[in-house]
Amino acid sequence: MSKNKNNQAIWGNRIKKNTSSIFQKVGNSIDVDKRLYKEDIIGSIAHVEMLFKQKIISFKIKNKIVYGLNKIKKEITNKKFEFNKKYEDIHINIEKRLFEIIGEDAGFIHTARSRNDQVITDLKIWMKSSTKEINILLDVIIKSVIRAAEKNIYTLMPGFTHLKNAQPVSFGHYLMAYVEMFKRDQKRFINNLDSLNENPLGVAALTGTSFNIDRNYTTKKLGFTKPTNNSIDTISDRDFVLDFLYSISVCAMHISRIAEELIIWNSDAFKLINLSDKVVTGSSIMPQKKNPDLLEFLRGKSGIIYGNLFSMLTILKSLPLSYYKDLQDDKEIVFKSNDTLQNCLKILDEILKNFTPNKKQMIELANTGYLTATDLADYLVKNHSMPFRKAYKVTANIVNFAEKKKKNLDQLTLAELKKIEPKLSNDVLKVFDLKNSVNSKKSYGGTSFDNIKKMILKYKRKK
Repeated sequence: MSKNKNNQAIWGNRIKKNTSSIFQKVGNSIDVDKRLYKEDIIGSIAHVEMLFKQKIISFKIKNKIVYGLNKIKKEITNKKFEFNKKYEDIHINIEKRLFEIIGEDAGFIHTARSRNDQVITDLKIWMKSSTKEINILLDVIIKSVIRAAEKNIYTLMPGFTHLKNAQPVSFGHYLMAYVEMFKRDQKRFINNLDSLNENPLGVAALTGTSFNIDRNYTTKKLGFTKPTNNSIDTISDRDFVLDFLYSISVCAMHISRIAEELIIWNSDAFKLINLSDKVVTGSSIMPQKKNPDLLEFLRGKSGIIYGNLFSMLTILKSLPLSYYKDLQDDKEIVFKSNDTLQNCLKILDEILKNFTPNKKQMIELANTGYLTATDLADYLVKNHSMPFRKAYKVTANIVNFAEKKKKNLDQLTLAELKKIEPKLSNDVLKVFDLKNSVNSKKSYGGTSFDNIKKMILKYKRKK
């Protein structure tokens, strides 16, 4: 391969006419994939070291290439590298600069390698690193939620089904539900590492290579666990991209759910929480307004992330084996979803540190809607050997009576209760206490105070 003094494309000896200007404009990806420069250089160094080990290139050539690549890395890091859109992508930009630094011997760098396996290798290395970054951010979120939950173990609020008051719960227990969600997100990202840890390097363009390469060497050198099994599948595989985008989408959905709850709770209709001025905005016309714009931002971004997942699924639909230009967009989609999610996690953590529960309003709302009705039905089963369905009917009659009298259940007298169910005794009145109701749910996973404390301690110990 000769030094390209005319700066023609790599394939210039075969393609005689200049690429159309419109294709040059849409076909290059350097603005997107230049962020893979570190991964590209790491992968190239591992590749040439393997070529030397296998006696495919000389020690002198290997050292010249490694020297040149390290020089390029330093130039890019110090913002002294000129990215040229004419050279299409980060791989060709680096290779062209390598020719300028070391001359003809730069041509050996692409021995037994294609951009097809090169780009997948770079992307997988980058995604492994990004996966770890996301899980670190999720750790921060989980810690913030746990801190808020620990402060609110004994804060009582209504639990909702269908957005209707259902049963009294601890606010701490409510918050810990999101810890479970974010823990599952972490597991999803960790599970993705199985496919990300398969090394694509060495399958070349499509069929592998006739050179006596050692894929196990580059696998170990680049931190993978094993080489991929099938060269054709390796080049066309983007399942690992889908897994990553799906995990991001589920995590974004969880963020959107907690954002929506906080928006509702912060509304004038509920007033269950207060947001600090640090995380709200004002209105351009209404001086009194404090709007939860950051939470709405989080809720909205989930739609953008879903769209990226669907875009990648659509690109892959009906795509034959093995490589096609359609796949070029995978990196932009991955980068956008990753950046959006990481930004959302940082914003959510800021919000979690800047809200306070309105405990008075929470307890007042918990005292409406007959939230201890289920406790009364359970009491009838346990203390009067009543079948649950009969207990349900008796309780419904008592609720109807209380509603007619415009009383809460705890405001009914024993005499009034006995008119509906004569078997009732004085101890039934304890059933209507909200704190007793919450603390009685001692089954594993229930909202009793001891359960919440144990779960908080369990997750704090894991850290």
